[in-house]
Amino acid sequence: MAQGKRISADIDSGALEAIRRMGAAAKQARTDAGEGQAAAAARLGVHVQTISRIESGEPGVAIGHVMGMLALYGIETKLLLTGDGQPESP
Repeated sequence: MAQGKRISADIDSGALEAIRRMGAAAKQARTDAGEGQAAAAARLGVHVQTISRIESGEPGVAIGHVMGMLALYGIETKLLLTGDGQPESP
């Protein structure tokens, strides 16, 4: 958990909010599917603690794990770019 706190010091507040929202969406989708964290971890091939970290919106979780969990439960993600090709602010 200390790793996430260290990382969050360097992340824009809008990005941190987006990470929290992704975690909340992942948790809602998992619970809507009637699965516990252990089942999600087994399906994703990660430790149950990783599922907990994703769902709590910890910024230190590997992006592949976050995106994998979202995809596992049918949540589509999209990167929005501004006119100058930079990611759009939330």
